[in-house]
Amino acid sequence: MTSPAAASLALPILDPDLAARLRARMGEVEDELERSIQSEAGFVTEAARHLMDAGGKRLRPLLVLLAAETGDPFADGVVTSACVVELTHLASLYHDDVMDEADLRRGAPSANARWDNLVAILTGDFLFSKSSELTARLGADAVKIQAETFTRLVEGQILETLGAGDGDPLEHYLRVVAGKTGSLISTSARYGARFSGASLEVEQALTAYGARVGSAFQLSDDILDVSSGSDESGKTPGTDLREGVDTLPVLLAKRSTDPADARLLELLAADLSDDDDRHAEALDLLRRHPAMDEARAYVLDRADEARALLTVLPEGSPVREALDAFAAAVAVRTA
Repeated sequence: MTSPAAASLALPILDPDLAARLRARMGEVEDELERSIQSEAGFVTEAARHLMDAGGKRLRPLLVLLAAETGDPFADGVVTSACVVELTHLASLYHDDVMDEADLRRGAPSANARWDNLVAILTGDFLFSKSSELTARLGADAVKIQAETFTRLVEGQILETLGAGDGDPLEHYLRVVAGKTGSLISTSARYGARFSGASLEVEQALTAYGARVGSAFQLSDDILDVSSGSDESGKTPGTDLREGVDTLPVLLAKRSTDPADARLLELLAADLSDDDDRHAEALDLLRRHPAMDEARAYVLDRADEARALLTVLPEGSPVREALDAFAAAVAVRTA
């Protein structure tokens, strides 16, 4: 099977030899993913393949392979760990779609829309179990890392569901993002370094790099949801705003005490789900609000922190340049 990432890598890779190697290795990952989702029951395989065939960037397994370039990229466990993080990610999408009552995922009907919630939940459980089977092949340390990652991912989802309560909404949201998105991307970079035999110093640096760039990646999506047009992003602008999801720009705007922001704050506190005019007005006001630049600056700071951690790698090496370019691209995409 051809990898969705084979023709166009999800990360900016300038070195042609490295790009070719990563494309070939992503093909191996895709083959292993296909083998991993097989079940004696044909329907289970079909349901598990549903979102995998819908595409996706395969960012997490690709980051595993790229981080593995800091050691022996062909070492045992590299491809397996790449499959672990992708199966974990896919499983979480099945569950997320049920919780969000989503109709579409990656341009295709979500599993809960195509079948029902029960099938979607159990398919997610199936993929989590398959991820656990692969993790067991990697040894006790990998099982511990995966368990800790899964704990953070689930805690992030629970925190999002519960809301901030009496706590600071912005701090709460950043914790949610760090758990739901940052944790698995961090583990992706960690797995690549660890299973390629890289030094502990490199593994620790790339683990921290993944946490920062992973959170920045999600937060840049928050900004794009407000700033981009549908032709640029492929999504309807202001989707989070319409659904009442307080993302980074909204939370920063809500901190304003400027009387001139009264109308925006009124709209942000309202139900915009069925009011196109007020939704359009809120989106316009938010796009022109200083909170957008503040959000961009926050993402840029996280990306710069991630890039600074790469000094453990040889200057000018293709892997360092690629990881640096990825962090830079995360910041640029918010412009």
